[in-house]
Amino acid sequence: MKDLNYYVNKYKEQLREGDIQEAYIGLVKYVTRLGTSLSKNLSESYSFGSLFQGYMDYTYFYYTNDFLKKRKLKMGLVLNHTKMRFEIWLLGQTIPIQEKYWQYFKGTKWNEGKITKPQYSILETVLVENPDFNNLAYLSKQLENNLVSISEQIIEDIKKSKLA
Repeated sequence: MKDLNYYVNKYKEQLREGDIQEAYIGLVKYVTRLGTSLSKNLSESYSFGSLFQGYMDYTYFYYTNDFLKKRKLKMGLVLNHTKMRFEIWLLGQTIPIQEKYWQYFKGTKWNEGKITKPQYSILETVLVENPDFNNLAYLSKQLENNLVSISEQIIEDIKKSKLA
C-alpha cells in the first residue's frame, strides 16, 4: 500500500499542470447553472436545493415535490466524477426510510442485478452516460428531458409500491 506522501506528491504534480483545476471549476460552474435553469424551467413540478460540490467524487443538488416530501424522500441530480456521467438518485430522509424503500425497489428494474443497497441512496440510475461538455445547450436540454421522464417513472413506481 502506498503512503499518504506518495499521493500528496501525485496531487501536487497534477495541481502544477493546472488541468484538474480547470476541469473541476468548469464542471461545478456548469452544474450550478444547470440547477438554476432547472429551477426556473421546472418550478411547477419540483423545488430545487443548493449545489453540493462533494470531494471531487460527486457534485449534486437535491430536488423534490410534495408527493416525495410526504414520504420523506427526495431525488438528487448527481454528476458522478469517477464515471463522468449524470445520474439520478432516490434518497430517503432517514436510514429506516431508505431501508423501507430499498426493500421495494431492490426488486424493480431500477436495481436489477444489485444485491446490496447503494451506499448513499435507495436507487441510482444513469441520466446521461457520456455527456458532451462541448455542447452545453444540448446537454442541458438532454438532462432536463431525461430528468423529467425518469423522475416521473420513479414516482409512478413509488405510487405502485403503496408505501406511505
